[in-house]
Amino acid sequence: MAMKIPFFQHKQLKESFADPEENIPAHIAIIMDGNGRWAGERGMPRAAGHKEGLSALVKIVKAAAECKVKVLTLYAFSTENWKRPTAEIEFILKLPQTFLNIYLPDLIRNNVRVTAIGDVESLPAYTQKALQQAIDRTKHNDGLQLTIALNYGSRGEILHAVKEILADLDAANMSLEELNEQSFSKYLYTAGTTAPDLLIRTGGEKRLSNFLLWQLAYTEFWFTDVLWPDFSEKEFMEAVGEYQQRKRRYGGI
Repeated sequence: MAMKIPFFQHKQLKESFADPEENIPAHIAIIMDGNGRWAGERGMPRAAGHKEGLSALVKIVKAAAECKVKVLTLYAFSTENWKRPTAEIEFILKLPQTFLNIYLPDLIRNNVRVTAIGDVESLPAYTQKALQQAIDRTKHNDGLQLTIALNYGSRGEILHAVKEILADLDAANMSLEELNEQSFSKYLYTAGTTAPDLLIRTGGEKRLSNFLLWQLAYTEFWFTDVLWPDFSEKEFMEAVGEYQQRKRRYGGI
């Protein structure tokens, strides 16, 4: 039997970083794309690509923690993904249970806090149970915040926020004058979390796919043709290294 590799190995930062301590993005969001194509190129079922993608996830969570990133948000399953074959959906929605069953003790020991965004209540009971257990057991940790976006769609999130705001206006819990960008953000799934500084998308596509549309207004984007199962610490650190060279002006000079 192969020996289980520790989740965290505390490697040194790679030379691709301009400065290991300067301008590290506090919040990185990732669209993990390319699992199915990775499997198809190898004549394997799509489930094999999702399984291999889980290995990439482990590497990147570890790399983010070692780089002192504060929040890592991973797009794991979108509201549009329900259009896929039933067997593939079931496999994907069991992956959080698989990942957390194996690595939750390591996440706890290394001060990682697990959270989730999306319509979690509509997910299968086994997915909800695994997520809630991880959330409950890591809620007091104050290291890397690992946010898993499951059954998430940004348009649905915004509509949900609007409905909540209308309900509060109707109940006189807030006034129209109080509604601004800051107060609106408090009704989103991501309330209390800063907007992403860097978005990474793997797999060669260059679109947002209904992911964090409100939150990504001033985020820096980094795209790669590398399919998610092949995405390694090297590519992750290349993305962070390029981010370090960018100047964010937020509409100013």
